[in-house]
Amino acid sequence: MLNRRGLMTTALTIGAMHAFPGLTWAQARPLVFATSTGSWEEAHKAVLVPAFRRVTNNASIVLDPMLSVDQIAKVSAARASPPIDVMLHDPGPGLQAIAAGLVEPYPVERSAHYKDLIPVAQEPMGPAAFFQVVGLTYNPETVKTPPTSWADLWDPVYKNRVGITNLASTLGTGFLVEVARMHGGSESNVEPGFAALQKLKLNLSAVAANPGALAALYQQGQVDISPGNYNAIQILKAQGVPVEFVAPKESAIAFRTTMHITKNSSNAELAFKLIEAALSPEVQGALITSPYFVVPTNTRVKLAGEVAKTLVADQDAMRSRFVFQDWVKINEQRASWLERFNREMRA
Repeated sequence: MLNRRGLMTTALTIGAMHAFPGLTWAQARPLVFATSTGSWEEAHKAVLVPAFRRVTNNASIVLDPMLSVDQIAKVSAARASPPIDVMLHDPGPGLQAIAAGLVEPYPVERSAHYKDLIPVAQEPMGPAAFFQVVGLTYNPETVKTPPTSWADLWDPVYKNRVGITNLASTLGTGFLVEVARMHGGSESNVEPGFAALQKLKLNLSAVAANPGALAALYQQGQVDISPGNYNAIQILKAQGVPVEFVAPKESAIAFRTTMHITKNSSNAELAFKLIEAALSPEVQGALITSPYFVVPTNTRVKLAGEVAKTLVADQDAMRSRFVFQDWVKINEQRASWLERFNREMRA
């Protein structure tokens, strides 16, 4: 059964085929970009899509927000004619998609912007157009002294007021690894992290399924402090929700958000143009501003405003202020960690 988005895509395709009788179904289909839900969809709809249309003579594009696991499942099930042309992934799922042979190498030699990306964003199988930064978020109306360290989450003053996400989210897994690192562990040894989470149970109010659900708990007044994504928190602030972000003294966690041309896409050229638009200084320079506050990866974008004030002054400082975790090692054990987390955090 087609949902509303599917009906819209079909209608656009049929219209194109009527306008250009020589087109096949695959050639006529609009570009399908599997963005993420929530703040990412809003930002891409407002900034990226108009930029893409300007450089493609108003080419048709459909945003289809879905989780990375669903993107990978859909493309895996239809490899010869995938229903998605551009995938957007956090580091863990991005590596999975590459390993599964679901994406094309990015045509770096044709790219106008790849060379301007900071080195950690230069992934030849799909460059990072954005960074997500994770730190401490809190309600300033109930938390009068701003937190400064991840360790503050264990302070007895926050009993029954702490929120976290489960390990199905990049936020949850990244937090576990960073907690393990605080206690002598690493991406290869998260035992200290699990031991610390057992102690954190005394303070937990909720374990959210994903960052969006965690953000909703602030709106509902169910949590006062948690790990959180910087740009998601900024959007909550713009909506009038009392919430603030602080980078912990141990360093904030940074995740690459990569964009990939799906293998066997019938819209590979348009997919390339969409990613090029996302890498451009114009788009990244717009997304760094209110209400999105997305951290750019293009070195030609000057860090300014709230991002420079709250996170980092320039790209050179990212290496010292941000922690980029080893997701190759994380992926090796992540499935077993998730199973263990679900078992132990319910107990």
